[in-house]
Amino acid sequence: MKAVGYHRSLPISDPESLLDLELPDPSPSGRDVLVQVRAVAVNPVDMKIRLRAAPAPGEAKVLGWDASGVVVATGPDVTGFQAGDEVWYAGAIDRPGCNSEWHLVDERLVARKPQSLDHARAAALPLTTITAWEILFDRFAIAPGKRPDSGSLLIVGGAGGVGSIMIQLARRLTGMTVIATASRPETREWVQSLGAHHVIDHSRPLSEELAAAGIPSVTHVASLTHTDAHYEEIVRALAPQGKLALIDDPGPINVNLLKQKSLSLHWELMFTRSLFQTPDMIAQQRLLAETAALVDAGLIQTTFREHYGAINAANLKRAHATIESGRAIGKIVLEGF
Repeated sequence: MKAVGYHRSLPISDPESLLDLELPDPSPSGRDVLVQVRAVAVNPVDMKIRLRAAPAPGEAKVLGWDASGVVVATGPDVTGFQAGDEVWYAGAIDRPGCNSEWHLVDERLVARKPQSLDHARAAALPLTTITAWEILFDRFAIAPGKRPDSGSLLIVGGAGGVGSIMIQLARRLTGMTVIATASRPETREWVQSLGAHHVIDHSRPLSEELAAAGIPSVTHVASLTHTDAHYEEIVRALAPQGKLALIDDPGPINVNLLKQKSLSLHWELMFTRSLFQTPDMIAQQRLLAETAALVDAGLIQTTFREHYGAINAANLKRAHATIESGRAIGKIVLEGF
């Protein structure tokens, strides 16, 4: 099968940072479904793995944890899918990624894709949707519903992939006041179009920006990028007994700053359930199925932003470079081999 991967961890500018490969076709067993990959999206985790995880000598590592495609075969223990089903998923980080023509994934991580989206627009959503959903409803334990006491949510990095879907989920499924950060005219326009109640500039002190917007404090903060740069301002902005969730990899932060306000700190890694085969692993299938229903009902829109062409090394290098620049908006998608 055709695939894109690498033999050595290299900067994206290196000609061998990503390579077009021919690899053996996989075969499903157990609870795996075999998916013919139609489209993939690119995430910051792809860059992190490429730079940090070198494959064993003589082997290749395939990236990619956002896919939409068609089931072509199933393992003997699969009960929920059959050949011909159109599906979407993010997969598991301890297995080969989806930048390949054929891909194996545990059925508990897979759901039927929204019928109203083509494969490219569907592929933009799974990883970021799982991340945003788990922050809101698992880490923060926010009760769904338009309750008047739902609190307020500050999303640092609102125009990125996770922020773009988190704004929508928080607006559609909770009663929270949603404040997103964005520093450029095009990113401000993007997060406003997704439903943010307020937009503030993260290039300025967050607490001052909130005060200028008439918001003295927030009950929840989802810090999606540059947490170490914003950390002290986030602590200032949080109300007593507030909650902070992180997804990035900050340098050392002083957790003692959280004590006076009794603030709680939550890490979110959407691969935890698959890495540890947790008993509730199927929760990711269920939340993707619920999101698909919201998309088909017109309540959630895809965060697809740019189509970079076919799934090959040259186009994936271009996507990696764009994300590494820190200026990506929404999601970059590639389609077909």
